[in-house]
Amino acid sequence: MTTDGRAAHRGRGERFKGWLDWFDAHVGSQEAKGELGDFTTTPRVLIIALMAIPIGVASTAIAWALLRLIGVITNVLFFARWKSNIPPIQDHTVSNFWVFIVPIVGGLIVGVMAKYGSDKIRGHGIPEAIEAILMNGAKVPPKVTVLKPVSSAIAIGSGGPFGAEGPIIMTGGALGSTLAQLLHLTSIERRTLLVAGAAAGMTAVFGTPVAAVLLGVEVLLFEFKPRSLLPVAAAALVAALLRYSWIGAAPLFPVPAHASYIGFDGMGAALLVGISAGIASVILTESIYIAEEFYEKTHVHWMWWPAIGGVAVGAAGLFFPAALGVGYSNIGDFLNGANGWHFILGILLVKSVVWAIALGSGTSGGTIAPIMMVGCALGAAEAKFLPDLGVGLWPLIAMGAVMGSTFRAPLTGVLFALELTHDINALLPLAVAVFVAHTITVLAMRRSILTEKIAHRGYHISTEYSVDPLETILVKEVMRTNVAAFPDTASITELANSMRAGHERNAGQRLYPILDMTGQLTGVISRSHLQAIVEQSQNGDAERSIGSLVNAAPIVAYSDEPLKTAVGRMAQTGVTRMPVVDRQSPRSMLGMVSLNDLLAARARDVQGERDRERVLRLRLFFGSRSDSREQVQV
Repeated sequence: MTTDGRAAHRGRGERFKGWLDWFDAHVGSQEAKGELGDFTTTPRVLIIALMAIPIGVASTAIAWALLRLIGVITNVLFFARWKSNIPPIQDHTVSNFWVFIVPIVGGLIVGVMAKYGSDKIRGHGIPEAIEAILMNGAKVPPKVTVLKPVSSAIAIGSGGPFGAEGPIIMTGGALGSTLAQLLHLTSIERRTLLVAGAAAGMTAVFGTPVAAVLLGVEVLLFEFKPRSLLPVAAAALVAALLRYSWIGAAPLFPVPAHASYIGFDGMGAALLVGISAGIASVILTESIYIAEEFYEKTHVHWMWWPAIGGVAVGAAGLFFPAALGVGYSNIGDFLNGANGWHFILGILLVKSVVWAIALGSGTSGGTIAPIMMVGCALGAAEAKFLPDLGVGLWPLIAMGAVMGSTFRAPLTGVLFALELTHDINALLPLAVAVFVAHTITVLAMRRSILTEKIAHRGYHISTEYSVDPLETILVKEVMRTNVAAFPDTASITELANSMRAGHERNAGQRLYPILDMTGQLTGVISRSHLQAIVEQSQNGDAERSIGSLVNAAPIVAYSDEPLKTAVGRMAQTGVTRMPVVDRQSPRSMLGMVSLNDLLAARARDVQGERDRERVLRLRLFFGSRSDSREQVQV
């Protein structure tokens, strides 16, 4: 780019930034005007939502291209033909030797791309997106937008037992992050656009816009606020509309119609499916941990790990080729009644083991499709013993339960299964199974399959979201009203005498408000500053009034604002003690609030979680009827 071109680019960027600043200044939030409400969203969310729309379009195009690229590579390598559909690899037309070699070569290519291109392409996508959001300020290298889908297409097309959705989620996220980095946006806004791209990519693959938004909320956003939810929803809905036009409106996995009510025996069976799904989720997650630890303990450079994993994939292809590739056709077979024991055990044992070994190598591939497939196989096995309530019902229930519990996203698991199949009648048993499975996994494992890898790198992530008590407690509820104050007409000598007289009583006070004759706040002065003035008052200015020495523009807190706002002001200014005033009359002194008061409010919330008490007591009296009538009184 020439010097003139760079200057023009900077000029356009500055004009865009100026337009955003004008918008923020003229269309301000109610909070900035001092009016509290249920939401803190500003009209700026409209700008971010508009930015999310082209991200949704681009993510859908990338998803469409990636699926076609996977199909082309799979057809060329295993069928010696040029087609873009994704065929089942078990129907391959090449020799067994070729089936064994291809995954190894594919893993080697991915390892080289990660080593000399970007190591950000390693992994199954969602953990890398989480790490970018929390540790890197939602900044993803732009080259990941190209390298991730290409490496994933090679890994999956060469027989890797992965899904395409994880790489597409990461690719869409990289696209959103890249656009956000080109503009003057905050870290939160970059995160929102990253998740918008990820949700759009997932929608484009599966046609599940609501589940994609929920996955963003439960796994990626780390908040549930309109400022991030609305742009993510805009991107996902745009992706859904385009998918209907490019691919079709039919569900990805259509199933036969099921009964709207399955009775108490069916609900009991759903509970059993949930228990088994929770156990399967624990096993799947632990298998990934074991595989990753195995590779980390070897003395081989990580560039070679995908090729080592390819050896296991190739060996599995010789004995059970259905374990190779993305396997969407296998999921469809299970949901439509395929229940042969050879097929079921092959997926449960061979697919699960090979997937763990290959994914633990750090290659580029997704987890959603393999987990769904294992869930379907589990449900197909259980369908042989559970009540016969329709073809594919138990595979459908187990699929949603295993996915929701493995990702620790139960709502996503429920809606994902429903949107994939359009079978709303399965809602109730599906919800039973998913939440039972989720209960087992959260009690059995401290981390999920998405956060364990990040924990290995020394980071801790909490995915439990709750209302911050500092947002629900107002300043006036914790402020101190027993405060020592000085009149602005007091001399330095009078202040010295007052401080000595009230030394014990006001020992904990570090900031003193200064008031005028009408009791209005004129400024503040710190205890250390006041002591320094007293010590230096021998220079003839001992009778000088304190009003001329104070900070006349103090940082204040308002009585009707939440503590979180006050904490934010403390963090921005470095001031940990502030006078509390009335918002309508900013000079009316009401009290003082300090960092210790805020910590006390937090301690009160912790105490509410830990302390147990019996509020109501029930007394039962036994004896003669007459005695009971006399004793049972309120």
